[in-house]
Amino acid sequence: MTSSSIVYDESKIKTLSSLEHIRMRPGMYIGRLGNGSHPDDGIYILLKEVIDNGVDEFIMGAGREIEISLAADGAVTVRDYGRGIPLGKLVECVSVINTGAKYNTDAFQFSVGLNGVGTKAVNALSRRFVVTSFRDGEFARAEFDNGVLAREEKGRSGERNGTLVTFHPDPDMFPDYSFNREFVRKRLKRYSYLNAGLKLHFDGETFHSENGLLDLLEVETSGTQLYAPIHHRDKAIEFAFCHTEGYGESYFSFVNGTYTNEGGTHLSAFREGLLKGVNEFAGKKFDGEDVREGVVGAVAVKVREPIFESQTKNKLGNADIRGEIVNAVREAVSAFLYKHTDLAEIVIDKVQQSARIRKELQHVRKEAKAKARKVALKIPQLKDCKYHPAPGKPSPEGRGNMIFLTEGQSASGSIVSSRDPMTQAVFSLKGKPLNVYGQPMALLYKNDEMYSIMRALDVEESIGRLRFDKIIIATDADVDGLHIRNLLLTFFLHYFESMVKRGHIYILETPIYRVRNKEETIYCYSERERSEAEKKLAGRGKVRRPVEVTRFKGLGEISPKEFKQFIGPDMRLKQVDIDILSEVPKVLEFYMGKNTPARRDYIMSHLVVTPA
Repeated sequence: MTSSSIVYDESKIKTLSSLEHIRMRPGMYIGRLGNGSHPDDGIYILLKEVIDNGVDEFIMGAGREIEISLAADGAVTVRDYGRGIPLGKLVECVSVINTGAKYNTDAFQFSVGLNGVGTKAVNALSRRFVVTSFRDGEFARAEFDNGVLAREEKGRSGERNGTLVTFHPDPDMFPDYSFNREFVRKRLKRYSYLNAGLKLHFDGETFHSENGLLDLLEVETSGTQLYAPIHHRDKAIEFAFCHTEGYGESYFSFVNGTYTNEGGTHLSAFREGLLKGVNEFAGKKFDGEDVREGVVGAVAVKVREPIFESQTKNKLGNADIRGEIVNAVREAVSAFLYKHTDLAEIVIDKVQQSARIRKELQHVRKEAKAKARKVALKIPQLKDCKYHPAPGKPSPEGRGNMIFLTEGQSASGSIVSSRDPMTQAVFSLKGKPLNVYGQPMALLYKNDEMYSIMRALDVEESIGRLRFDKIIIATDADVDGLHIRNLLLTFFLHYFESMVKRGHIYILETPIYRVRNKEETIYCYSERERSEAEKKLAGRGKVRRPVEVTRFKGLGEISPKEFKQFIGPDMRLKQVDIDILSEVPKVLEFYMGKNTPARRDYIMSHLVVTPA
């Protein structure tokens, strides 16, 4: 049948209900689905949407506590003590898109959920959703099954005002899901920093901050600060920052209480305001790169009508607020430096030192580029891919590219033969990379291997030019492979910490064993999986079937035909994450520094001897 022969008339036009549209296109509302193994998986977005409503109540001065609990069966319960949803509109507020009080600035001056979608998406994507509102001695309860109203109830109540929500994510949408409690803890910790005075109770722990973003900066930069963080807060903006000895710049940015991990207008405006504030105080024209080198900062803004690039609210797009934020930051920074001249002296010294180092690096960089051009126009170890996002911009949803950093020609040969050349690039290391911990950045431009990696990623000048969405470390599952992995992680954590913080670095998981008989093959990623696979394939009868077990000592031992499935749609990746920035230098110093006796004592005290 040809397309011209298909009848296209009124019968082909279909109108979806809110519920049907959310379930058919969940990615439009909560981003990725996932199973809970990644902090941006859908189940955490569902939790966030419900908590956001309680936070919005706190922002409006109603309710100073939120209780969160996770049941063993996967149910989530959130109780806030705000004003409670108006009882007569309870059902509509959680089931009809574009319904809610957040369109009314008298009821909500600053809110995350201005699209009237949040709890509706939670309801639509839950097997069971129950909401109860308590207001002035009365209550209303609505129960939904798969987004469809099942029963309602109203009556008198002695409960404090507020809203109680319990939901079970739909297993059809989230197969085999489970909540990682550490992901939840991290999210709640950020909520507390953003909303000074709010108490969030979870797992017997209370998350609470009195000083807001100042507390966040103290934790993230403890032991690495060059001076006590500069902190400013007014009705519309709060920020804190300080300089460290680290490379690059790193930020935590928020809008109306939610984390915007891709930044946006507010972050770029803050960075510009910081530059102008320092220059205004110093009476100079320092370069932005020099002023912000080593800065760790946090900025939170309140916007009456935020415009986000997606329902998941990762990036703010309001252009109209830029000038106001720039001026607010400029004035606050300049005034603070005038009032604290001792601290200002440290800031200016740091900026001038960064300028000197940058000029030295320019010379080294120029020499490295000239040397590279003489050797080859192309990077010899790189098998590039065809698709690359625009510099500084992530790939569109559903389309991304990646580069595998792997060891040796054998391993890279397997990946090259089985990769998708459109989106997957391969960089083959010549040997063990240099341990760069504690080394000046100029060394990277003098070391051929390190410089080639930077050229492949296109981060010689700035990480803003990064050519890949994902950088995947793919090494053998042996001692040498783990050592190479650690050396590469040291490279990224030491010089390109913000690249890790933005979620670009991953570790590829490949099988250690192949267990098979004539009928079936099972790939195993641990000793336990190998043992279970052997038992399964051998059978339970008196006569056991023969089972062949192969130990993959290196990636090169996996044939390209087999390897294809391990770097395809079901690729197993572990994202490298930073829990607390201030812990990075301590970890690197211990494992990669020159404290050999301390490291040796640690290894000996934790050594496990396996009986022969």
